[in-house]
Amino acid sequence: MSAEISNWIHERGISEVECIVPDMNGIQRGKVLPAGKFLKSLTDQTLRIPGSVYIVTVTGEYPDTVNSIIPDYDPDMVMVPDPATIREAPGFKTPTAYVIADAFTREGKPLAIAPRMILKKVLHLYERRGWKPVIAPELEFYLVSKNLDSDFPLTPPVGRSGRSETASQPYGLEALGEFEDIIEHIYDFCEKAELNIDTMIHESGAAQLEINFVHGDPLALADQVLLFKRIVRQVALEHGVYATFLAKPMSDQPGSSMHIHQSLLDGDTGRNLFTTPQGRDSALFRNYIAGLVRLLPQITPMFAPNVNSFRRMRPDSDAPINVQWGNDNRSCGLRIPVSDAKNRRIENRLPGADSNPYLAIAASLICGYVGMTERMQPPKMMQGSAYNRARTLPRTLESALDRFSHCKAVRNHLGEDFFDVFYAIKESELFAYQSVISSWEREHLLLRV
Repeated sequence: MSAEISNWIHERGISEVECIVPDMNGIQRGKVLPAGKFLKSLTDQTLRIPGSVYIVTVTGEYPDTVNSIIPDYDPDMVMVPDPATIREAPGFKTPTAYVIADAFTREGKPLAIAPRMILKKVLHLYERRGWKPVIAPELEFYLVSKNLDSDFPLTPPVGRSGRSETASQPYGLEALGEFEDIIEHIYDFCEKAELNIDTMIHESGAAQLEINFVHGDPLALADQVLLFKRIVRQVALEHGVYATFLAKPMSDQPGSSMHIHQSLLDGDTGRNLFTTPQGRDSALFRNYIAGLVRLLPQITPMFAPNVNSFRRMRPDSDAPINVQWGNDNRSCGLRIPVSDAKNRRIENRLPGADSNPYLAIAASLICGYVGMTERMQPPKMMQGSAYNRARTLPRTLESALDRFSHCKAVRNHLGEDFFDVFYAIKESELFAYQSVISSWEREHLLLRV
């Protein structure tokens, strides 16, 4: 492995390496090293990081209830870079590379709670069955004016015309052209970083964009989504604006999602297992959908991880409120796109853009896996608007965490330690949020109650 990485670095004249570990929230943490020191660390295992980076909350604090998993003396973990993830890092004056690493104990045992390891664990379950899942994310985000005071609401940025968008412009080409310089810059950086992105469109919100990734291996796509967010934020700042993947950044605009298209191939033949040889829906296809319908509402925090995530899920808001499924039906949480038998797939429309890509993809795949292995049967396909049906997704993070803690079917596969750590982190973040007095309370309650 070290020889492979060493050759890559020398061929490109790389001077520095960013060694990245994604934490539980999908935030990139890690170390920046001179290339020579980085290469030396691969042979003597001196590239280390405290295990506590995997239990830090989004506010930079640590829950105090997971000492049995990450001891309070906070031992080092050995960072083991994945050579498949190394790529040029665009936008740096010094030639720099990104590489994503997994964490291992000094005894060589992988840190099982790490989000990237959780996804690997799920993919191993598929591999043992001879199944090969394929996914394609669609990621939405907003460009917004710089917001230097968090007490003020976000606003759309000024485009090339000198004006800000004030109305919805879904698929608007002229609206897309307002941010042509930024979009071209994003494409250039993604090409340099070898991110396999496809089309970009203007979404429903003001200055809201969507990027589609070319379908492929779930782990590789999760890595690409992680780095794409970093690149987009970097480009936006160079153009004097912010890019945000917040699920619901503005109260009067639609939320941002990360739809996940998923299909299942035979590991040996490459045949799509969601269809029969005659082109009909297979039993595995129906089992998979049943697993999503039954289990996704129980593990919502894995794809809607923040208090803000649940503001996106409202009726008639381009976001689902339940897990109904239907053909080419965007009101459903699970949409079956129009396709031929070879490309039969399911679109999971539940995850928000704010979700950790490793955990959101793992959540979708493990629910489908359980559905197939337990031969679950789905409810009837939805006809008409799913917004007319009862809400089956939780309304708040507090309610979602309660369901999450009791989901034994998924807990048994992903592990007690992961469930306990993830719950503790999210409970800590929820407590921090609930400790803040909002402007709404001051506006409407201060002098009236």
